Amino acid sequence: MKAEAPVRWRAYRKFSYDFKLFFPVLALVGIGIVMVYSASSAIAIKKYGNDLYFLIKQSLFAVLGLFAMLIIRKVPYEFYRKYAYLFLIVAIGLLLAVKFTGLGIKVNGAKRWMLIGGVRFQPSEFARIALVVFMSYSLTKKHDHIQSFFIGFVPHVFFLGIFAGLVALQPDFGSVVILAAITWVMMFVAGVRVIYLVTSVCALLPFAYVYMMSAAYRTERWLAFLHPWEHASDQAYQIVHSLMAFGTGGIWGTGIGKGLQKLFYLPEPHTDFIFSVIGEELGLVGVLCVLFLYVLILWSGLSIAKNTYDLFGSYLAMGITAAIGLQVCINLGVSLGLVPTKGLPLPFLSYGGTSLLVSMVSIGILMNIGSGKT
Repeated sequence: MKAEAPVRWRAYRKFSYDFKLFFPVLALVGIGIVMVYSASSAIAIKKYGNDLYFLIKQSLFAVLGLFAMLIIRKVPYEFYRKYAYLFLIVAIGLLLAVKFTGLGIKVNGAKRWMLIGGVRFQPSEFARIALVVFMSYSLTKKHDHIQSFFIGFVPHVFFLGIFAGLVALQPDFGSVVILAAITWVMMFVAGVRVIYLVTSVCALLPFAYVYMMSAAYRTERWLAFLHPWEHASDQAYQIVHSLMAFGTGGIWGTGIGKGLQKLFYLPEPHTDFIFSVIGEELGLVGVLCVLFLYVLILWSGLSIAKNTYDLFGSYLAMGITAAIGLQVCINLGVSLGLVPTKGLPLPFLSYGGTSLLVSMVSIGILMNIGSGKT
């Protein structure tokens, strides 16, 4: 009987985490498909003459993401430990290519996308998961000397600097913030001295300020964030109309498809500001349901990280959970006017094939770690 207990526990653990991750993700993706269509149909008719344009593409990526998630669920997470440096090299190569070769294309003034064989994707999305894999491998390898400044801290900040520098050249300040925050969270969890983390943040603040103020559009965004109603017709246009969407939605919302802000008032309603459309059409009830689904996913991710006794698996689960959680918090903060405007999609909900695929693959990795299979 004693020999059977671990087997029963592993079976229960596998079912529990699969259930807690799979169904919230599936629900969010389903809501996302519906809301992408609602938010984009008018734009799609104007640009492409077909109101189903974005719906078809998002549905296709959702199906691909579902298959990818289920396949990755079966891949032992030790695979990523073995090829951590390969992930690192490929990610850096893609970031270099998007900036310095003809493969990179500009969208809204930023060169963040690559076009290969007619398929467009965003290398910074892959770079995020590659950084998490490398950090998990490196922190595990240096575990016995993690509190050493030159072993536990400096090498990780060095590689973060490479990633952040290449992403900043695109430019994509929002992704830089996400990469830095993930690195700091993972180092903190691994046991890097807090004094190193706090001191380095304080030292970097002046440089971040100079970088933010070095471009007029970033300065204007900051001023718009501080005084949105004074800049309602220009730099704070998105924030103001996002807040108006939430105000219009009230408790129950106007109903799916009946929102007004998406009708060429709120820019990018199907991507960066899809949460605002949800707030208007589904109201407070819909917003709380979406938040509840995210809480389930993040809670499951943290539980997996806590209950995984293999350090690499634990760090990997924590990094993936932090990446999703930080992206959710920043996107929601932007929609509610709590942080300056950043071009970050909302995981599982926003339109965008790269973001959806990477997010669902990340969940597949989490599910494998949670199953206890190495």
